[in-house]
Amino acid sequence: MAGHERHPASEAAGTLVPRRVPRDGTKAAVLFLHGGRADGLAPSRPWHLAALRMRPFVGAVAAAVPEDSVLLAEVRYRLRGWNGGAADPLRDTRQALRELDRLAGDVPVVLVGHSMGGRAALRAAAEPRVRAVLALAPWIPDGEPVTQLRDKDLLALHGDRDRVTDPRASVSFVHRAQEAGARADVVLIPGGDHAMLRRGPAWHRTAGSAVAGFLRTGCPTT
Repeated sequence: MAGHERHPASEAAGTLVPRRVPRDGTKAAVLFLHGGRADGLAPSRPWHLAALRMRPFVGAVAAAVPEDSVLLAEVRYRLRGWNGGAADPLRDTRQALRELDRLAGDVPVVLVGHSMGGRAALRAAAEPRVRAVLALAPWIPDGEPVTQLRDKDLLALHGDRDRVTDPRASVSFVHRAQEAGARADVVLIPGGDHAMLRRGPAWHRTAGSAVAGFLRTGCPTT
């Protein structure tokens, strides 16, 4: 980003962190992308709150999808921020997809992203292997592209009391994605906040069900 000295960690490769690998071959994968900051050149760490918030979603999806065929993994970012045109989390996600290729082959992928990770997941849907996106309280600035979601599945979940990212932006984005040819929907969680702590069971239950549905329709695992 212009005017900033980039942190040395920005030169490191993004990392795919497997959380569950099928023993007898992978037929599909789910990647989890946590949130972050608009700008931040400090290294991202797995003990940061943004990363920890995704752990219950990994558990909910693990309980909802086939253990013998679906790989679950997290994307470990190099840096904490999006950082303007650098779009660092998007670069890391693309690197993680390349690492997934080496680990499991060219399997269909569902992306689950929160906040900044939701923005990265929506952008990364341009990758052909990405079949569906679950965007949790996504950060969607004005003018975010939608054409990459054509013929793909999208569900945006947003708390109606979110004061960090705007649920109205999710509703507008989903409408534009529908017009672009996506199979898109939005669900507002009554009383839900940005950290996804209020109404936590509703967030987790809906996420697990949504990913299982994506796998049944867009990423067959049998």
